[in-house]
Amino acid sequence: MGVAGEKFQLGTVGALSLSVVSSVSIVICNKALMSALGFIFATTLTSWHLLVTFCSLHVALWLKFFEHKPFDARTVMGFGVLNGISIGLLNLSLGFNSVGFYQMTKLAIIPCTVILETLFFRKKFSRYIQLSLSVLLFGVGVATVTDLQLNAMGSILSLLAIITTCIAQIMTNTIQKKFKVSSTQLLYQSCPYQALTLFVVGPFLDGFLTNKNVFAFAYTPQVLFFIVLSCLISVSVNFSTFLVIGKTSPVTYQVLGHLKTCLVLAFGYVLLHDPFSWRNILGILIAVIGMGLYSYFCTRETQQKPAEASPQVTQVKEGESDPLISDALSTAENGAAAATDEPLKVPMWSSKYARA
Repeated sequence: MGVAGEKFQLGTVGALSLSVVSSVSIVICNKALMSALGFIFATTLTSWHLLVTFCSLHVALWLKFFEHKPFDARTVMGFGVLNGISIGLLNLSLGFNSVGFYQMTKLAIIPCTVILETLFFRKKFSRYIQLSLSVLLFGVGVATVTDLQLNAMGSILSLLAIITTCIAQIMTNTIQKKFKVSSTQLLYQSCPYQALTLFVVGPFLDGFLTNKNVFAFAYTPQVLFFIVLSCLISVSVNFSTFLVIGKTSPVTYQVLGHLKTCLVLAFGYVLLHDPFSWRNILGILIAVIGMGLYSYFCTRETQQKPAEASPQVTQVKEGESDPLISDALSTAENGAAAATDEPLKVPMWSSKYARA
């Protein structure tokens, strides 16, 4: 793939690694904050995460680490508010459902994303990719899903959480391509709207779910330390989330999320001595096999595309015919990256915050 391809692969590996390390770190930090110290206000904490992320990016902009690139304000506002709503709905889903049903909700995000991208973006997923995703989801389900208690309100909230999360993650990818903005530029502009949305609904939502007032909580030095640490780690989490989705795809990001779930289970057992059964071990092993298959098939199919495209390009150049123009327009309309604009998206594998 040449020098450009090597740079891209290294960049993707770095983004994936940063996402895994930061997400697992923040889960461990938030588990200590919520379980050990009793600070159970997840939505309000997330709004603080986003505020600190915006302030950090503003300092980075002042230091000229990246350029501010304004684009369609209505798109940014809608995207930011939608992200905030999706976080709130996921927390509500957990509040109204059992842990097992909540895990099923998270598992449903991948097939829902595949369906939406197939219907509205005409993106094709081969049988091999579908098979690998099925193996992955089955493994994570075996490892994490325990009880399944259904209720009408919880089911409706879960459905809304799935739809809004899928749309928000697809928008993260498409906005970066459509407006040619980096993950940092998009995060910087959307953060205020996400934070404002959660600032408004967070205290009420947390109060409704916990029957406690976030402003009446006893903020000891130990609690404040873990809140600050959680907010600092969240800068890396937010940045790597946008970076991974921009460099790969929403589906790959969800696959990565399930890898984090398996790692959190393993770290919880090793470091925090959480209960661990053979079912957890079997599920994690199956999930890892699914992730390996997904990575292999994605890489193989991506490498096949340039080989299939080369004879067609050569044939068009010899005849100098119009299909070259129509093919290019078709590619742009389908949201695919042109080879001249961006390097190939190759998910590379070596193997929202408090809840993996």
